[in-house]
Amino acid sequence: MTEHAKQSLLVPPFLVFYLIHSMQIGVGILGFARYIAEAAGFRAWIAVILTGLLYHLVIWMMYHILTNKQSHIIEINRFLFGKLFGHVLSFLFMIYLLFLAITVLRTYIEVVQTWVFPDLPTWALSLSLLVVVYYAVTHGFRVVAGVCFLGVVIPLFLFLTAFATFEFATYRNLLPLFDTSLKVQLDAVMTMTLSYLGPEILLVFYPFIQDGKRSQKFAHFAILFTTFIYLLIAILSFIFYSEKQLKTTIFPTLSAWKVVELPFIERFEYLGIATWMFVILPNITLGIWAASRLLKQQLKIAHRITLPIVTIVAFAISLLFETRSLIDGLNNAVSLVGRYVTYLYIPVLFILMKWRTRKKT
Repeated sequence: MTEHAKQSLLVPPFLVFYLIHSMQIGVGILGFARYIAEAAGFRAWIAVILTGLLYHLVIWMMYHILTNKQSHIIEINRFLFGKLFGHVLSFLFMIYLLFLAITVLRTYIEVVQTWVFPDLPTWALSLSLLVVVYYAVTHGFRVVAGVCFLGVVIPLFLFLTAFATFEFATYRNLLPLFDTSLKVQLDAVMTMTLSYLGPEILLVFYPFIQDGKRSQKFAHFAILFTTFIYLLIAILSFIFYSEKQLKTTIFPTLSAWKVVELPFIERFEYLGIATWMFVILPNITLGIWAASRLLKQQLKIAHRITLPIVTIVAFAISLLFETRSLIDGLNNAVSLVGRYVTYLYIPVLFILMKWRTRKKT
């Protein structure tokens, strides 16, 4: 492949903003306020900020891990842990990214089945979404990045509807502002981590960024924007609901759309759920792309072979989770693994990479 052909596969640094932000905003935003409030009450907005700060640190560590010689997670694992154990870690990372996509896929299907089409079979919507994802991934990473761009831009108008709750706001719910403890805030941070998961996929797509080092500022802007969105939704949820109401509302962000009144649509939440498909598509598309690419590099076979395999596996697994308890269990399991990836695996990579590079010099 010529140098010009290689350059044609790359995307400009500013698209890292959309790639990372689109991975972080998914179905989690529809219900996260309930879970963090269970951990830290209506002072849980502090945990949203703390989690954002932690992810700025994680982004900084990942860019220090990624070097000119080791710019991909498989190369990094092989360099730090050896060929055998490195391949095992890369395979486990691939499984994690696949389940990240499946979690978003299945949770969105549950939202559609609960609010819009109760009799819609899981396989029908799962197949429909995965066909779109498959089509996007087959056309290369530039199209995947385009999906992420659209997934950020198109649904932006939905965040304006959140201000409709101000009419029914009870601001004293937030008071006293700092009546909390570090322990409960750390518990809320652990709960909040599921909603922030996604930036670690940078370890896979970094080689596809033109002048990757220049993209770091855009990655930090993405985390900053994500933190702002989650903080806004958390505060709006806390002033709209009482603590008792929030405990019994599975999707508080979605339920709040009921107060939105427009002359041309009676049930705005239906429009919101339909538009939210543009939000979750980047999550699934980027997750499937990353998992299939890692499998390709592990097995050293063509992407056109690994992509159908990964897509079919994602479809089959999505059908296994039919009840609310099973879907909730899937979210909890992925959240737990995500915490280890974010707060243990990446810091270990960072420390080992610093140690190995200093030892060589």
